[in-house]
Amino acid sequence: MEKFFKLKEHGTDVRTEVTAGLTTFFAMSYILFVNPSMLAQTGMPAQGVFLATIIGAVAGTLMMAFYANLPYAQAPGMGLNAFFTYTVVFSLGYTWQEALAMVFLCGVISLIITVTKVRKMIIESIPTALKSAISAGIGIFLAYVGIKNAGFLKFAIDPGTYTVSGKGADMAQASITASSAATPGLVAFNNPTVIVGLIGLAVAIFFIVKGIRGGVLLSIVVTTVIAIFAGVVDLGSIDWHAASLTASIKDLGQVFGVALGSKGLGSLFSDVSRLPGVFMAILAFSLTDIFDTIGTLIGTGEKVGIIASTGDNNESKALDRALYSDLVGTSIGAIAGTSNVTTYIESAAGIGAGGRTGLTALVVAVLFAISSFFSPVVSIVPNAATAPILIIVGVMMLSNLKSVDWEDLSEAIPAFFTSIFMGFSYSITYGIAAGFLTYTLVKIVKGQAKDVHFIMWILDILFILNFISMAVF
Repeated sequence: MEKFFKLKEHGTDVRTEVTAGLTTFFAMSYILFVNPSMLAQTGMPAQGVFLATIIGAVAGTLMMAFYANLPYAQAPGMGLNAFFTYTVVFSLGYTWQEALAMVFLCGVISLIITVTKVRKMIIESIPTALKSAISAGIGIFLAYVGIKNAGFLKFAIDPGTYTVSGKGADMAQASITASSAATPGLVAFNNPTVIVGLIGLAVAIFFIVKGIRGGVLLSIVVTTVIAIFAGVVDLGSIDWHAASLTASIKDLGQVFGVALGSKGLGSLFSDVSRLPGVFMAILAFSLTDIFDTIGTLIGTGEKVGIIASTGDNNESKALDRALYSDLVGTSIGAIAGTSNVTTYIESAAGIGAGGRTGLTALVVAVLFAISSFFSPVVSIVPNAATAPILIIVGVMMLSNLKSVDWEDLSEAIPAFFTSIFMGFSYSITYGIAAGFLTYTLVKIVKGQAKDVHFIMWILDILFILNFISMAVF
């Protein structure tokens, strides 16, 4: 372990790495249940998607472990699976088989970008202030995810200001999209789940501020035990015999390889009239996948010295390898039968627990593989136990904002939109898009358009095309 993962060189040890792996896994294990539930709305077999989710996660995370030697975990991305279901299938009318083909093509595009110098040019074209803002924005996004998962927020929606999307008569599976009339507020603290979340936050603050070794994982364990006694986790309601592995493997046969078949790639390009829409959907998939990954890696890795976005040092090479790992996860995930696999922002929880090498990722991959046999066990850990960790890690990452010159509005405005929009739009990619576009606008206003890197201009155009496609198609 020491020799392969170079633990001493990275200032860590086996115990710390294992603890970090456990922390990351439990922080992101919700995807095992959310992803099949969401994609099943398109007609895909839920248990087949469950195994496909694990296959994609294990493939990408093992690449992170053995090829990149980085503490990042991968799995089908939230947001990307929603785009897959509600936009590509429900709104645009593509079949789930065609949507899987699009995901596979995203992996091909990522390969082309990564093996050429385009990836390096993209990252090096980002101004220093925006890189700091991206890191801080990841923190805001993480904290918001934690606050939401803990159940601290409620949203009031005015009548007639929302739309309902979904198929079939079961409205429990529908998606509600509200307009800006929706207003957030603080929930009443009379719900056991919310109260456990508050207790969990207090426990996490205690362990982390005290600097107790393994405090992150300990807070998850303690909060889970409290949740069980509080009735938030009902052990009696867990179906320990649900969805046997044999049945899941049988369902996997219905989705495995479909992306490359006649109903996938074969059907996707069969109608010439649909090609503009197909290309725009693939563009949206690719932009989100690429920038979610780049944003996560830079945002969480530069601060602790495991990732560098420029130069020819080991950290820069690590970024290259991380991006290769991501495209492998996406490609294999698409073949297995799931939406885009991406680097998980919850990896920051494991990094916050001290994870610095691929051993952390290996632990996560092993736990994902084991979960195919014991999925009910994973569901014991509630959001109330993992959400506080995301909040605390988010707070830690806000320190990157000190690198922004807030007295200079030409630097402050793009930094603001980059960081704040990540949380407000619930998307790393949209935050980066907002930052890029406002940065270019500021430079034009100042008469310094020539200072904008040509790659930034290209990305601005692509982002604008993406927003136009969202409005038109």
